[in-house]
Amino acid sequence: MRTGSLTGQVALITGAGRGIGREIAIGLAAEGMAVGLVGRTHGTLTDTLKECARRGSRGVAVTADVTRAGAVREAVRVVERDLGPIDLLINNAGLVDRAEVPLWETDANQWWQVIETNLRGPYNLLRCVLPGMVSRRRGRVVNLNSGFALRPDGHYTAYATSKGALLQLSDNMADSLARHGIVILDISPGAVETDMTAAMPMFKDTQTWGSIPYMVAVTVDAARGRFDGLHGRFIHAGRDDLEELVNRAAEIRAADARTLRMRPYKADDPMG
Repeated sequence: MRTGSLTGQVALITGAGRGIGREIAIGLAAEGMAVGLVGRTHGTLTDTLKECARRGSRGVAVTADVTRAGAVREAVRVVERDLGPIDLLINNAGLVDRAEVPLWETDANQWWQVIETNLRGPYNLLRCVLPGMVSRRRGRVVNLNSGFALRPDGHYTAYATSKGALLQLSDNMADSLARHGIVILDISPGAVETDMTAAMPMFKDTQTWGSIPYMVAVTVDAARGRFDGLHGRFIHAGRDDLEELVNRAAEIRAADARTLRMRPYKADDPMG
């Protein structure tokens, strides 16, 4: 239900020209949030901006490659100049391995491009956005992650490695961010139909996809603070019972659950 509950806040969304990023931007705009749209293609960003404006939202579109630190700094500067301090960062821009092949058959340049986009990209945004959040002692970060972060996959080694590293990055920052009132979450939308996922051979026979509108609703709820108790944790929007996770947030934190950890092989395993 649209309530305008995010009026007065500012979001920066990467990969906002198409797919999930576009829909998240429009969903946040419908709730009154001003939106900074970042992506590599001016035309698609402009289309998203028009849709956000139709919902009464202020916005700005900035063309930038998230892997380039200078371009990211400028994009953040423009968003803050035109819209104000950033309350919510959505790290959505991402790439996937071009072919389902084992590592020794991959294109080395494309493999590394996936890592740079999916890990260096969020780092560049975090490096530029977090100082402002820290100084204001408030803010939220949502990293669009994947179930690939949690399980090995021999055919998508770059994507799986980058998403696992992104989840580990969030875990490593969680304690220091909490001291400044900042929440970070890694949320997987599950298998939803986008240009990227539809082109993956593993999904060629998929008949039933997850819901992009549901992922948008989850992101809106994250912006409202519904999942703040799950700070630093992984949420799978496509599979989780979100109400249960929220209700058991204290238990999840106490058990150090929903993070990447080595499994002990016995009760007194020194690495447990």
